[in-house]
Amino acid sequence: MNRFAAMLAINNLSYYIGGRPIYEHASLHVKPKDKIGLIGLNGKGKSTLLKLINGDYLPDDGSISKSKDCTLGFLNQDLLSYLTDDSILSVAMQAFEEAVEVQKQIDQILKQMEVDYTDDLVEKLAKAQERFEALDGYSMQAKAEEILEGIGFNTADLNRPLKEFSGGWRMRVMLAKLLLEKPSLLMLDEPTNHLDLPSIEWIENYLRTYEGAVIVVSHDRLFINNCVSKIVEVANTQLTSYEGNYDFYLEEKELRSEIQKNAFENQQQKIKQTERFIERFRAKATKARQVQSRVKSLDRMDKIEDVVDENAAVNFKFSFKQKSGRHIIKLEDISKAYGQLDILKNTTTSIERGDKIALIGANGKGKSTLLRIIAGTEPIEGKREEGYNVIRGFYAQHQLEALQVSNEILEELKQAGSDKTELELRQVLGCFLFSDDDVFKKIKVLSGGEKSRVALAKTLISEANFLLLDEPTNHLDFISENILIQALQQYIGSFIVVSHNRHFVSKVANKIWYIEDKQIKEYPGTFDEYEYWRNEVSDQNKADHTPQLTKRSEKQKKAKQKTTLPENELKKLEKELGEIEGEIKELENKIKLLEDEMAKPAVYSDPDQLQAVNLQYSSAIEQLKEMNKSWEEVFGRIEDQ
Repeated sequence: MNRFAAMLAINNLSYYIGGRPIYEHASLHVKPKDKIGLIGLNGKGKSTLLKLINGDYLPDDGSISKSKDCTLGFLNQDLLSYLTDDSILSVAMQAFEEAVEVQKQIDQILKQMEVDYTDDLVEKLAKAQERFEALDGYSMQAKAEEILEGIGFNTADLNRPLKEFSGGWRMRVMLAKLLLEKPSLLMLDEPTNHLDLPSIEWIENYLRTYEGAVIVVSHDRLFINNCVSKIVEVANTQLTSYEGNYDFYLEEKELRSEIQKNAFENQQQKIKQTERFIERFRAKATKARQVQSRVKSLDRMDKIEDVVDENAAVNFKFSFKQKSGRHIIKLEDISKAYGQLDILKNTTTSIERGDKIALIGANGKGKSTLLRIIAGTEPIEGKREEGYNVIRGFYAQHQLEALQVSNEILEELKQAGSDKTELELRQVLGCFLFSDDDVFKKIKVLSGGEKSRVALAKTLISEANFLLLDEPTNHLDFISENILIQALQQYIGSFIVVSHNRHFVSKVANKIWYIEDKQIKEYPGTFDEYEYWRNEVSDQNKADHTPQLTKRSEKQKKAKQKTTLPENELKKLEKELGEIEGEIKELENKIKLLEDEMAKPAVYSDPDQLQAVNLQYSSAIEQLKEMNKSWEEVFGRIEDQ
């Protein structure tokens, strides 16, 4: 396919929902290597466009045409409902449909040959094996395992049935299947909602080098910035392209917005002048023709939309009935285990007034458990002490389900326990983009993003002086996210937030927490500073030797009697050292996988299974100690030459 020719052409697309235009005469051409970030406010038609391309919806006018060799892969929220008894590895390997079918034929032929070995079967087997090899069937399992582990699954999980996993983890399996299928156009609708930080970074790297075209809808602006080379904005029923990543889009959008703003203001001035003329001379018969001419010109006029400022500044006035004491929470020698699985072990930390903490890291490490411990809803060993006058407010995704769907938005906020006046509540809702008659909308008609904004507004007016926020940016568009950032920047209380959204965390946190070796670790700075420090540490570790062993002192080296070995003996030692290093690396990887395995609820809730994994873990630790000793001995002999 010509890399400059369009593989997908959208021409003059129009689509309506209940008479409301989602698209009107919109056009877009997608080339074979395009990496497109599809952005826009919630409810403007981003997911709708992907479904139109996929053929789930039919356009009311215009056309969507694909080249003959264009194949589609579509990851959307509907896939969350898919359940099966098949293992997640089997589900992912459905991407190799023909190869899997040929493998079944080979297995069937081999079974027949056990009782009926004939030349005909031998010939069939040879042809099937030749076809299987041509389809790269011998490497398909390794490819599936690589991608599944890349997006966060442990090796031990791969043979577990898909139905045992939560919706977010099932979505990861479907993502892996799509990546293995390698469609020429890959469409991803909010993939980062179900990924932790390491998995997000892995997907970014994968998409950057993906052989086909990509259209991704995401509200994670750093993710978009890192993996796309073109932005398509959905606004005013049109598709507007920007040739660059998100940073380029922001710069270019500012220039275009300035031009649009001037054009809008000029047109509004002209409209007002025309309306004044019509109003003034409407009753004069001598001006009737001119009045009618101007009425018609207004009707024919293509209205220019005003610019929506995504970075508009908002002012939140936070007031607390009670100011908390200096100490919010103290945790001393805290331990938390599920069965024999330790999540936290004898760890101590504290939250002080004014702390704005981001709790980050991979899934399965205990972030949600720690949040519940801080909230006081999780039983623990150790001491949890809450400070004086601490009033907690909690926000998580289940808060959306707690909204009363029959209530209007304004009524929902009135019931939030605040003594604010209706005017004050309207001002708060205005900050969250609910203005005028919007406040009388029923909760049941709101989109997911709109419900999130209502739930966040309820949390922020609760007069809590300590907030616990669990993934608050999920389902928020860029404008709503920016509003939340400003709200938390102006918030005069303390908070701890769990989030995988790096841009959001970089804007609101003054401390970073993460869980490592069953301890709560703290970096006393912003996320950008933490990332710089983490990269410096990573680079230093790479420069050091892989086994982090205690090196002999210079005094020990000099004290040791040196001997000169023949060159062939020295080469043998160097080869042996390399083999030991390889085994050490394998053991370290095995230990990490076993630690992740023990963190799974299905494992720690099953005593027999947990005991079996613990035995493997203890054995691997002992093996690693022995291999480290061997490495020291061989390295010492080489060093003494």
